[in-house]
Amino acid sequence: MKISLALAFLGILGALSVVAEDRYQIFTWEVTYGTIYPLGVPQQGILINGQFPGPTIDGITNDNIVVNVINKLDEKFLITWNGIKQRRTSWQDGVLGTNCPIPPKSNWTYKFQLKDQIGTYTYFPSTKLHKAAGGFGALNIAQRSVISIPYPAPDAEFTLLVGDWFKTNHKVLRRLLDFGKKLPSPDALLINGQRNSAVFTGQAGKTYKFRVSNVGLTTSINFRIQGHSLKLIEVEGAHTLQDTYESLDIHVGQSVAVLVTLNQPVNGYTIIATSRFTPIVLTTTATLQYAGSSSKAPGSLPIAPTDVDWSMKQANSIRLNLTANAARPNPQGSFHYGTIPITRTIILANSEANIHGKLRYAVNGISHINPLTALKLADWFNIPGVFNLNTISDVPPPAGTPAKLGTSVVGLTLHDFVEIIFQNNEDTIQSWHMDGSSFYAVGYEYGVWTPASRNIYNLADAVPRYTVQVYPKSWSAILVSLDNKGMWNLRSAIWPRQYLGQELYLRVWNNEQSLYTEANIPDNALFCGMAKHLH
Repeated sequence: MKISLALAFLGILGALSVVAEDRYQIFTWEVTYGTIYPLGVPQQGILINGQFPGPTIDGITNDNIVVNVINKLDEKFLITWNGIKQRRTSWQDGVLGTNCPIPPKSNWTYKFQLKDQIGTYTYFPSTKLHKAAGGFGALNIAQRSVISIPYPAPDAEFTLLVGDWFKTNHKVLRRLLDFGKKLPSPDALLINGQRNSAVFTGQAGKTYKFRVSNVGLTTSINFRIQGHSLKLIEVEGAHTLQDTYESLDIHVGQSVAVLVTLNQPVNGYTIIATSRFTPIVLTTTATLQYAGSSSKAPGSLPIAPTDVDWSMKQANSIRLNLTANAARPNPQGSFHYGTIPITRTIILANSEANIHGKLRYAVNGISHINPLTALKLADWFNIPGVFNLNTISDVPPPAGTPAKLGTSVVGLTLHDFVEIIFQNNEDTIQSWHMDGSSFYAVGYEYGVWTPASRNIYNLADAVPRYTVQVYPKSWSAILVSLDNKGMWNLRSAIWPRQYLGQELYLRVWNNEQSLYTEANIPDNALFCGMAKHLH
């Protein structure tokens, strides 16, 4: 009898262990204005719980994240989770096509899971030009203890948020764009909200992980550390071959992780970030301080590269570690993307446009405008007149076709395997971000893409990522398996261009209604536009 009871008890415990949910992390964030001094003079910033930058979320694969955002600003507000896939639920994506914005003096709670992801990510405000005032922060995802990492465990890690900064108030900058003017050049670069003053302290002989993200609005950066090499180990959630670099280009919206071994004489060494592809070179510094020393290392600081060729060559050198595990125990190279037939090719050409006498940016001749009704709501409730799937075409219009305003939604079928070409005919570098899915960045090259360009694709070990740069007068190609149903934003990560229309949405759909493919509308969903009465 005792044995039977014991076995029954063990059975109950086993059943409980099967149904037990992954860990929950619950946060309450108050979003407020506050006075900050990143350039030594007071200016209005957007703070989260009084912090600039905002608090870091340190998660583990499959953690459930609950963030109650209390909007104490005088404007509507949203946060987007840059690179978090939001598996089966674009309801939590935090952009105007998927979420109605949080009204002033109210709150909304995000609920999402860090499902099958590891790596270095960020969050930031997606509404208005709020990102120019702050509200951004880091979101780091560590592997579960049962999944090995493909490098010796670092002794500690540091998170660096690097980006350009403007002294001008974000509302003034926004009015410039609204009036059809370009933004001025940024005034500075910052590291963790500081200029030339952040300090990261470590012990001689030990190795540290540096998570570095470009959280700027407009500017690519080059990152380097005096006297130290950077061993690249991760790019946007994927383990890379562990090549060593003297410096790394990190474009707007991108994140990397590197290992740095403190193998130099005990001193303080300069961490440097320099703007790339800008007429005026901006530089900011921080300090890698060896414990026990207060002196600066002698010698000159490393110089940044200046040409595009160097950056493109480096981009093509970054490869996926095919034998490493990531969030799951299966090797990263087990998905043979290069052997999958392409179901559709989409060529997206960005352009600067003048529409109704004002500056706009367009994709395939369409400058996107967000309707008052969130696209996801319109799709879910079949609300007519909000969007259609014929506004934007799969190829650019003939040269000389004037751009026009429109709501750009591309219709795709769940599990399509799509080739997307970003064609950049302009003289400035571009950066594109996709929500909801990682894609394989298979090629970068000068000139105009043609079908023959596929001959140079990397179909074996390209890195899956969520943001890709497109060099001036060049193209970048990605391959993506659209296995995440929903309405997903594809946008310029260069925020003035996004604000003025360089974005679109991917409607990944099938006619099956199943919680296995897409979650139901959340109980706390906000309603706006023509969906407002549904609340």
